[in-house]
Amino acid sequence: MFNSKAGENNIKLYSNDEGVLSIMYHRFNESKYPSTNIQMDIFKKHMELIESSKFAFYNPKNFEKEFDEPKKEKKILITIDDGFKSFYDEAWPYLKQNKIPFILFISTEPIGKNGYMTWSQIKEIEKFDFVMIGHHSHTHDYLIDKTNEEFIYDIEKASKIFLKNLGYVPSLFSYPFGEYSKFMKDYISKNFKLSFGQHSGIIDLNKDRFELPRFPINEKYGELERFKSIINYSPLQYKDLQPEEKKLDKNNNPPKFFVEFFENQKNINNINCYSNEGDKWEKSKINIINNKLTIKFREPFKPRRGRINCSLNDNGKWRWFGTQFIISEN
Repeated sequence: MFNSKAGENNIKLYSNDEGVLSIMYHRFNESKYPSTNIQMDIFKKHMELIESSKFAFYNPKNFEKEFDEPKKEKKILITIDDGFKSFYDEAWPYLKQNKIPFILFISTEPIGKNGYMTWSQIKEIEKFDFVMIGHHSHTHDYLIDKTNEEFIYDIEKASKIFLKNLGYVPSLFSYPFGEYSKFMKDYISKNFKLSFGQHSGIIDLNKDRFELPRFPINEKYGELERFKSIINYSPLQYKDLQPEEKKLDKNNNPPKFFVEFFENQKNINNINCYSNEGDKWEKSKINIINNKLTIKFREPFKPRRGRINCSLNDNGKWRWFGTQFIISEN
């Protein structure tokens, strides 16, 4: 496939990049699944709020070639995961009518089954020039719990099915549940152009191409005031974030975590971080020396996910980034 490798294409120079803020949805008007659902009346208000805030929707077909170009104005990228039939029935007519661009990330195994879109519906949508189909694995299992061989088999099986049905393998990838290990990311970086997680943040030209952030939206986290705050966040650029391994076990939990910021970033001492080690969201114990932020964790993270979110008031402009770890029980 491709020859891209994680981390090799990043600029690593501070830039006045307003960034691309990516938002993730799943189901529409399926109230019995509140953790992955959004009501259509709220979804429409989200789209209207983006437009009234004078933010432009970003066509994903420009994303790869423009990744290294600073955005003079922030763009909003809509992504839809899983290919549920409720997306086709409820959201697609609205997006089509308003020509709102988006990526539709598809897992191939459920296609045509109850509650999911069919190949004919996917192909119908894929013809529009403001739509991209993305790769979302075959089974949508917890692939991080599989062996490396099982993970590769799953991705390759989906790729063959995409090639058979669409005539190509999508170049954009979304990790199921936003979960990935270093092995998984390294494999994806050799076979795709860009890939997305489910940790919050704004994409700038210094973000790793193969762990791009998105803000997950559902009934609980789709409230309009919160949404308005989200779309007004700006990128918080950094040179380096460690550890690169996002899968933790008893040997590396809690992790040795640090973020190195650019000297150009002002007001870095205004930063606040919150983390959920021990399953308790609390203000993190941070230390900043020479633009490098470290966190002294209170205790190990508990399964299944550990998260860190940091925000910075930069002269009234709120900058944000998040990180997610996957916690093994072993």
